[in-house]
Amino acid sequence: MSNHNPHLLRTLADLVAINSINPAYRGGVPEEAVAQYVETFFALHRIETFRQEVLPGRSNVIARLPGENPSRRVILEAHMDTVSTAGMTIDPFDPVIADGCLYGRGSCDTKAGLASMMHALVSLREQQIVPPCEVWLAAVVDEEHAFRGVLRLCEGLRADAAIVAEPTGLRAVTAAKGVLRWKLRSIGKAAHSAKPHLGVNAINHMAQVLLALEQDALALASTTHPLLGHATLNVGLIRGGEQINFVPDTCEIAIDRRLIPGENAHEVWAATGERLASLGLRVEMDEPMIADGPLETKATERVAIVAQQVLRSMGCNDELAGVPFGSDASKLARQGIPSMIFGPGSIDQAHAAVEFVDCDQVSAALDFYVDFLKQFT
Repeated sequence: MSNHNPHLLRTLADLVAINSINPAYRGGVPEEAVAQYVETFFALHRIETFRQEVLPGRSNVIARLPGENPSRRVILEAHMDTVSTAGMTIDPFDPVIADGCLYGRGSCDTKAGLASMMHALVSLREQQIVPPCEVWLAAVVDEEHAFRGVLRLCEGLRADAAIVAEPTGLRAVTAAKGVLRWKLRSIGKAAHSAKPHLGVNAINHMAQVLLALEQDALALASTTHPLLGHATLNVGLIRGGEQINFVPDTCEIAIDRRLIPGENAHEVWAATGERLASLGLRVEMDEPMIADGPLETKATERVAIVAQQVLRSMGCNDELAGVPFGSDASKLARQGIPSMIFGPGSIDQAHAAVEFVDCDQVSAALDFYVDFLKQFT
């Protein structure tokens, strides 16, 4: 730790050592231990915190730093939960530092960003710097499952900018794909396989559905976004039939559709149903499990302008970027808050069997957050 900010990396190590797997996944627990750690950290540095209950035993923790202009507010936001540890080949809760990287579940996604944001507020306080705007750091629950933490945060929220911590490799991300997920079933008629003419094979019908969806997926390449490329469609699950000597009466698939700006999740869902119906394919479509719109923040918004200024001053790549994954930023943007995504680490290491984050990037992220809060007016 001697080559980096030891206090920052100690905080990150402490956070990684706490199991905060989302309760929706195997081995999951409420985020309460992380929430208590965040509260204690800010109490030691005489920074005010308060809670927002989201679910029983699961609360957002918000730290507040007063600004020169109390009518303007900047939100720093990071989630406390992680995905499961299934398939990991390292000890998920042993935050080892080796070769300039810190290892463990959540190190990259996104406890490194959370730790950097926490220390950014402390840095301002210790330097006795009052930022131009009031600052809220929101450590939220449930990002890795149903986004209920950020949705609670957004209730009645007013702010002039928001930065959401996710692993972006220190790139200022102003565009992100939305995600639409739903299930659909083809409907057949059961019969004995010795007399298949007495039944209707739902798997055969689903084959026609899959061909139609494949055509739709190929057609998506004709429309591109400058930062995100084109929308995508993937069928990730299929289940059908009961046993080999039955004519199957149902077959079900699950679809993951990534959206680009200009697309509306519910309109895409409805249009897919209409297209399949027009082909004479008998299907039932569930309501979407997730229908999260894309993020697109204009380069002329002050959050983007200041981010680029800070990155240039740090000698970093200041070109605005897009990412294919979703985050809490899209929900904040729907509140009318100009939002961007920024944090240390690579999305390639998030959710991985060996998750890690580059310690130099963690330190650089701290510098970025501090300078951004100093300059955003």
